[in-house]
Amino acid sequence: MRIDRAESEAELLGSPASSAEIVKVVAGDFEIRLAQTRAEIQAAQALRYRVFYEEMKARPTPEMATSRRDFDGYDEVCDHLLVLDRRRGDGPEGIVGTYRLIRRAAAVKMGSFYSTAEYDIKPMIDYPGEVLELGRSCIEKTARNTTTMQMLWRGIALYAFHYNVKVMFGCASFAGTDPAQHALPLSYLYDHHLAPLDIRVRAQPNRFVKMDTLAPGSYDARRALGRVPPLIKGYLRLGGFVGDGAVIDEQFNTVDVFIIVKTELVTEKYIRHYERGMRESDD
Repeated sequence: MRIDRAESEAELLGSPASSAEIVKVVAGDFEIRLAQTRAEIQAAQALRYRVFYEEMKARPTPEMATSRRDFDGYDEVCDHLLVLDRRRGDGPEGIVGTYRLIRRAAAVKMGSFYSTAEYDIKPMIDYPGEVLELGRSCIEKTARNTTTMQMLWRGIALYAFHYNVKVMFGCASFAGTDPAQHALPLSYLYDHHLAPLDIRVRAQPNRFVKMDTLAPGSYDARRALGRVPPLIKGYLRLGGFVGDGAVIDEQFNTVDVFIIVKTELVTEKYIRHYERGMRESDD
């Protein structure tokens, strides 16, 4: 869901929704934690602007273009997960990666989750327990590597563990607005990773784009997987599913798919890794 209403930058700088101690891990030169100051939230918004609007050619509002920040109302109520390269600094100047984390309470304040403009997310809203919407994932171009992505996932795992999140979801994107260019990976995702019926989200009728345009068995699955963006591949490795239907997002210059990840595998994998590291550091 993209927010169309125009708000001033001053209204949308946000404030921390959660304690800094929920997520805080230092690994070598890198640190993962939640944003705690307005300056850090501004820096995360500036990183989003560079990636989405300058690099990926999204269309900013006039206010965004003037401030060179990506912002909307959800920034006021969400938590901003940050990866910092401490060689650059341990404050706003060190931010090289970010995720936006929206729990039920934040969605209630806004009246909906962010993705509802694109998808009917009733299966997520009705899911028992806490749910978490992931969005605005981006990494500085010079920091796009396994280390940065793993740090982001460690942070998400700790956050999900703290709030006892049962399922995570959100939109993930293919570059460009022509679904035909992505027929191979979209068909692969539908054929091999479609969510079970009880948690299957479907694109809004007025925005629904058919994913399974290629017949099963008519394409090379390995080649198709190779065309899936790295972020979506990461979700799949964690046992993630996709919803039914893609959506064209003209503002962000993307074709979106809906991702659903149950948290058991994520939290078990990363909490176990984190706890092992803590034990080793105590030895």
